[in-house]
Amino acid sequence: MRVGLAHSLVLLLVSPAACGSDPSSSPDAPGPDAPGPDASTVDAPGDPTAAELRAAIASCDTVVGGMFARDAGGTANISICGLPTAVFWTADLDVDCDGKMSTACNLSTDPSYQNQTAASDSMGNPLDAATLPYVVVPVKSTRFNYQSAGLALGSIVAVIYADQVAYGVIGDLGPSTVIGEASYRMAEVLGIDPDPSTGGTNADVAYVAFTGASAKVTTMEDQAEAQAIGLAHAKALLGR
Repeated sequence: MRVGLAHSLVLLLVSPAACGSDPSSSPDAPGPDAPGPDASTVDAPGDPTAAELRAAIASCDTVVGGMFARDAGGTANISICGLPTAVFWTADLDVDCDGKMSTACNLSTDPSYQNQTAASDSMGNPLDAATLPYVVVPVKSTRFNYQSAGLALGSIVAVIYADQVAYGVIGDLGPSTVIGEASYRMAEVLGIDPDPSTGGTNADVAYVAFTGASAKVTTMEDQAEAQAIGLAHAKALLGR
């Protein structure tokens, strides 16, 4: 996460870490733990495009949460909007690197690194921010209760940046007043600098979180499952 941005609290809130002075841990030269392209980067004919999904969330007719700031101490002017099968918001993307320790994510690459995430993988271990695309949502508060909105850890989120769409799970919980954070790997697959100290983006990033039991993965780290569920729900949102 960039300096001045909110970090997560243990098991409830989120933070990051990514690049040190070693070139192997820089965003331009991934370290040995960095994965190659995965299903979240693959576009096929007929897949929902960024433009199509933005058009589907162009208006916020029903507010279900807010107001949130992009960064700690910033102006709280972001609402979470409701649809019959999803909730959505537009914020920035701050990079989270908490969870499993790796070449990209550790105390050397991020002094605020924490070795836990709110969600666990199928072995009961913290998630791996360097390899798993995931999204952070605010911890439950009077502003927004993600569970009451139909979301859970493991629910799928379509993340839209520029002309890119990537799908990932809700994997961690962040500050109750701030929104707009995703894992090192999510930033990476979207073409955003994943360095938690200097990376992320202040440009608009849209998040469409699909609600209900059918929008939740059975295996938190199974990105192929996340991709399949995300595509199915995104197509349904577009009436396909």
